[in-house]
Amino acid sequence: MMIRAVTAFPNKKERFAIHEVEAPKAQLWEAIVEVKAFSLNRGDITSAMDRQESSRPGWDFAGIVLEGAASGAGPQKGTRVAGLLPMGAWAEQIAVPAVTLAEIPEEVSFQQAAALPVAGLSALYALRRGGLLLGKRVLITGSTGGVGLLAHQLASLSGAYTVGAARSEGKAEQVRAAGANEVLVGEDVTEAIAANGPYDFAIDSMGGKTLATLFPQLSPQGVCVSLGHSSSPHTTLQMIGLGGRTLYSFFLGEEMNRHMPAQDLELLARLVAEGKLKTNIEVHQSWEQIDAVAQQLIERRFTGKAVLTLERDLSGSIS
Repeated sequence: MMIRAVTAFPNKKERFAIHEVEAPKAQLWEAIVEVKAFSLNRGDITSAMDRQESSRPGWDFAGIVLEGAASGAGPQKGTRVAGLLPMGAWAEQIAVPAVTLAEIPEEVSFQQAAALPVAGLSALYALRRGGLLLGKRVLITGSTGGVGLLAHQLASLSGAYTVGAARSEGKAEQVRAAGANEVLVGEDVTEAIAANGPYDFAIDSMGGKTLATLFPQLSPQGVCVSLGHSSSPHTTLQMIGLGGRTLYSFFLGEEMNRHMPAQDLELLARLVAEGKLKTNIEVHQSWEQIDAVAQQLIERRFTGKAVLTLERDLSGSIS
């Protein structure tokens, strides 16, 4: 049996295209999921482009269990689920370890669920490094990205006082809507970060000068979680006189070994169902637009999340 799936071609003009491939075959511990929607992350795109050969990309997905695991583990046939794979999730059908699948409520659409796994778990696990956040002053850079917007909402739900960052006043409004108490606005907010400290906890996805500026602004015993370097991968830190402060290097794959991702993803989905968490989907198109949307994501043509649905006739535009 053949199915359709997205294949990445790093050396071709059309870098992402839909082709027919062999249908997945499940191991005893795996379920077969019919994918209804998936979301894009910058890491999906860049890792596929860094390869020298074609590959099957994709992490986030949401859909329906077609075949439950033969072992009896996990959700059974007909269950609405969401999850993530190390690669290959952008396909009509996928084989997934059953214990990693999260059941999603009926109130949560497949599009909303597909936007949650990587961004939602990254935000949740990064915030957990800060311990009890009630009353703490929390700085979140990269505030308008998928992780940043979810992190602001979760931190606000936890009782934190959050400070965000945005390049323009228009984007700042988006961050305020996500629960930020303050937003630092400008193409370069390093001076504002220094002027508005100290911070008890920080999540940084910028790296470079931004990370070098915010780290000395941490309170004694403060923690900064570094989960990206969109500005620069190179940072020089002045550590003298900053004893007690912690810089934590974040990698989602490692964090998932420390937590229970299926249960945590179910938690995030329940918050969406209850109206306490918004997925901030900015782009919603058919998966047949994968190449164009992937290019626009890399070019930072939009903020928030991009979700593609496996329907041929879906129309949509990037705002």
